[in-house]
Amino acid sequence: MPVVAELEVTIDSVGAQGDGIAETPQGRVFVPFTVPGDRVRLRTDGERGELLDLLAPSPQRVGPACAHFGDCGGCDLQHWQTAEVLAWKRQQVEVTLAHRGLTTEIAASVATPPRERRRARLALRRVAPGGAHSRDGDQMLLGFHARQSHRIVDVQQCPVLNDRLAAALLALRQLGPMLLRRDGEIALEVTDTEGGIDLVIERAGDPGSTLRSELARFAAQHRFARISWRGEQDSELIAMLAAPVIRFGGVPVELPAGAFVQASPTAEAALLAEVRIAATGAKRIADLYAGCGAFALPLAAQAAVHAVEGHAESAKALEKAARQAVARVTVEHRDLDRRPLQGDELKKLDLVVLDPPRAGARVQCEALARSKVPTIAYVSCNPATFARDARLLVDGGYRLEKVVPVDQFLWSAHVELVAVLRR
Repeated sequence: MPVVAELEVTIDSVGAQGDGIAETPQGRVFVPFTVPGDRVRLRTDGERGELLDLLAPSPQRVGPACAHFGDCGGCDLQHWQTAEVLAWKRQQVEVTLAHRGLTTEIAASVATPPRERRRARLALRRVAPGGAHSRDGDQMLLGFHARQSHRIVDVQQCPVLNDRLAAALLALRQLGPMLLRRDGEIALEVTDTEGGIDLVIERAGDPGSTLRSELARFAAQHRFARISWRGEQDSELIAMLAAPVIRFGGVPVELPAGAFVQASPTAEAALLAEVRIAATGAKRIADLYAGCGAFALPLAAQAAVHAVEGHAESAKALEKAARQAVARVTVEHRDLDRRPLQGDELKKLDLVVLDPPRAGARVQCEALARSKVPTIAYVSCNPATFARDARLLVDGGYRLEKVVPVDQFLWSAHVELVAVLRR
């Protein structure tokens, strides 16, 4: 049985999940909410440590930007200087690549500003008197899950959300009595668009005519662009007062309910800038896992683009936008994990852009490794699966030319990247 001990230690470094690391006589201990140079007192019964007291703060430590820091699970690194976080994220990418035997030029991490995030997933919970989360009778909690917990942190303000989403928190809280007649929890997805906020409510069952009417009035009162309901099946439109539009390369795209968009416009611009450089001189481009066209539509100003997307509604939205803008984009709905582009389909391409989900693009990269495509631009939200896929491509004859880390999710341990590989 582990022995509980209290120790005074100095934090030496920060691990991959954002926890400080102390080397002790009992072994390595991970301590949340600490930074290198902190002198702390902690309690531990093994590898995990609980911070009891900050004895001497590190010069790298700063005051957090949010009153919910330390409780809300959304931000773990607000207490660390921005320059140190950016350098650490670059190092995490370097270490992840090294585990696969890959080395290359790794640029400085691209920073993103606070109050810019344009999409978020919130939890809405009703807690009856005497419940596990209750303090003062019947409550509606709106916010994010606590760190490593199902508990909801009732968020009053959030310094990562853009102004429109932050202002909408008060209105979203009013949905509680409408949507939750008894104890329970649902998810709300919000995206800021040109037309206003696009809201997707995730709750099992049919909303019914009364609730549909209530939600339509809510949308009109608070000027939400659209409200959709996602039950067991596809999303159902409840109300739409304005088209939920985001522009890519100046082309307006009406987003499907809950469609993926990059969370930060600054991050999106940084990723696109590197992809555009890789596309210099290209005449024929394939944009794989194309989403709603964040890369395909801007790249159409440089070359003819064939966009491939597995989500049917996103493919339709991109096709409609490209047709209306007379953009040089053709669109194909296709599951690339089951049926990757390969053989003759790749022969005439000058560039392939990949922007897969966190699981990566292993099957497509296996096909690319057998191809003669000159250049690949790979956008990744998961350095580990990127490194796996890049290893396949390098073994197939590609050279990993450059990697740019992007700090899209501010104050979190999450890091994204864009990389260029050439034959």
